[in-house]
Order: sequence, then structure tokens, then C-alpha cells
Amino acid sequence: MYDTILVPTDGSDVAVVAADAAVTLAQRFGADVRGLYVRDGDGADDGDRATAAVAERAAAADVEATTAVVDAEGPVHRRILADADEHGADCIVMGTHGRTGLDRFVLGSVAERTLRESSVPVLTVHEDTVVDRNLDAILVPTDGSDCSEAAAAHAVDLALATDAALHVVHVVDAGVLPMDGSGAVFDELQRAGQRALDSVVERAERAGVSTIRASVLSGTPYRAITDYADAEDVALVVMGTHGRTGFDRYLLGSVTERVVRLTDRPVLTVDDADGR
Repeated sequence: MYDTILVPTDGSDVAVVAADAAVTLAQRFGADVRGLYVRDGDGADDGDRATAAVAERAAAADVEATTAVVDAEGPVHRRILADADEHGADCIVMGTHGRTGLDRFVLGSVAERTLRESSVPVLTVHEDTVVDRNLDAILVPTDGSDCSEAAAAHAVDLALATDAALHVVHVVDAGVLPMDGSGAVFDELQRAGQRALDSVVERAERAGVSTIRASVLSGTPYRAITDYADAEDVALVVMGTHGRTGFDRYLLGSVTERVVRLTDRPVLTVDDADGR
């Protein structure tokens, strides 16, 4: 599933959580870990300490690891993505905030910019996130867009690799319903949601996923998704980086961004590379 997992680090507490998550995934899939510190100015000693912490965690888990301290030479996230490309990383694991003093995922952060532009899946964690090595339940929301279909395909592969139960949900956005509460509009949105669900379920069944649960929910999409993840105690949420918004990139205010911001569960974001 994964061969090389890149974990950018700045030595912050949430970067340590990301390192632990990367090592857990590496154990599960037999992958190597690469710890990366991007120096934006002075800070060679900080970089050595931060990457040494990644290497120590990998060694304790008997996971192969390499580390590097590199100069940014431009935007930090671009250097991270270049390193991922240069070293064949097929997953990036990052904390959703670093040494900014902020307690949430923010527009302009390195993590957010990496999510926008990465062609490989990016796993994000908070300081309280724990990645379960068993990955026994995976949630993938879908809206039928190409990007959510790409996320679904990745979720199916993960479910097969880990023998996880696959939870598939579509949320009918209550915010787009007419003020008069027209049942006809709601019914049509439910039918569209069911079609999106059926597409993912059929894919999963063809692939041989053993346990599949599909649900049409209603409400505010990001809240319905996070509530479902908590209620079902899923180990991982897999989402596309954008959906049916007509935009060609990850957006502030998108459902995915809000889920990443609010949930303490690990979120794996997947881009539809063909749709770039």
C-alpha cells in the first residue's frame, strides 16, 4: 500500500504525534519512514534534534528510517512536495499545526498548503490523535465527484489491505434546502446521494471488501461527518481534497478542510490527480 512515508517535522508536539502516526503506518504496511526538516532561515540544530526524534521512534519500532535537514529555497510546502517526489514518497503525514501557537488548522499553514498541492495522499493529525495500527474501520464520505471517487478508490484499497470495515456516507446538505422545506427537493437530493453511495459500494463489492456500511445522512456536511466518525469510532477518515464546488483546488471553508480542522481522528486526504 505504502512504501515510503514522508513526515515533515518542526519538533513541535503535534509533529511528534505525526511521527508516531507515520511509524504506526510504516509498521502496518512494511514501509520506510523519511523524517524531513525544512530550514527556513537559521536552525540547523533544531532540525537535527527534530529529525533525530523521528529516527528514534522509527528505530524503537524496528522501522527503517532516513532523515534530512534541507533549506527551503522558497515556500516550505513546495520543498516538502519536492522531497516527496525526489524520494518516491507515496504518503505524507503531518500535524495540522506546528510552532504557530494556533490550536487549529489555518489557511496559509504549511499543512494546508501541502494538502492543496500534493499529488500523494496526506494524513493529518492533531495533538490528541492516535492512529490505530489495526485500522479496523474506515470512513469515506462521497458526493459523487471525481475527487471523492478517487478517495473512495483509495479507501477501498486500504480496507482490503487491512481487512477493515468500510463506512460510506453521503450527507444531504440541509443548508441548500428551500425555506419552505420542500419535500420534493429533499427527495431528489437523497436520490442523488444514494446514487453516489451505490457507486462506491459497487466498487467495494467488486474489490472484495468484506464489510460495507452505507448511509445517507442529512445536516451540515462537515458536522454530520465528524459526528458519524465519533459515533462509529472509525479509525480513519478518507476524503477528497475538493468536491462538487466547481473549483479546481482545495478551498478554505470546504467540507474537507472543516473535517480536518475539527476532528481528532486521522484524516487522509486524496487528490484527483487527473482532475488537476
